[in-house]
Amino acid sequence: MNMGRSAPSAEEVRPPAWTLRAAGAADVEMIAELRATVMRPDLERLGRFDETRVRQRLRESFSARYTSVIVADGVFAGCVTVRPEGDGRWLEHFYLAPEVQGRGLGSAVLRDVLAGTDAEGVPVRLNVLRGSAAQRLYERHGFGVESQDPVDVFMVRRARPGHRVPATPAPRGAPATP
Repeated sequence: MNMGRSAPSAEEVRPPAWTLRAAGAADVEMIAELRATVMRPDLERLGRFDETRVRQRLRESFSARYTSVIVADGVFAGCVTVRPEGDGRWLEHFYLAPEVQGRGLGSAVLRDVLAGTDAEGVPVRLNVLRGSAAQRLYERHGFGVESQDPVDVFMVRRARPGHRVPATPAPRGAPATP
């Protein structure tokens, strides 16, 4: 007898109700801990995990001005930073708590971010660790590889003014409709 779980229903993969709120200086430690948690498997796979450095790098680059905290179902669920750089934006520190991953929340947040950059007509760049599952998320949303090195894959998505994503996202904070 198969005691495994059956495929998730549409209800189970629907993103939780979510909102973005401006990050503050008080959020840096909570975000640093989340970064350490979610990046650990990939950093260990690459032989680059350092318990102290993984948090310190976040603290050193944290900018409350450009960071939003993701709140899902009323609790801290992650963060995203969209920082101006050159002619476009740099997407960084996009982390989701493990318990909300795989439910469409990352796609919902990314659609929201990209709608804003498309409206501005600017490209978005990011880097992701080689072999990270996050690369597939970014590719589904139109990012392509610009360059790579032994550790990082650098990606870019050109602005798509007037572009509409195939599945119209729900208003911010509301669950998507199937």
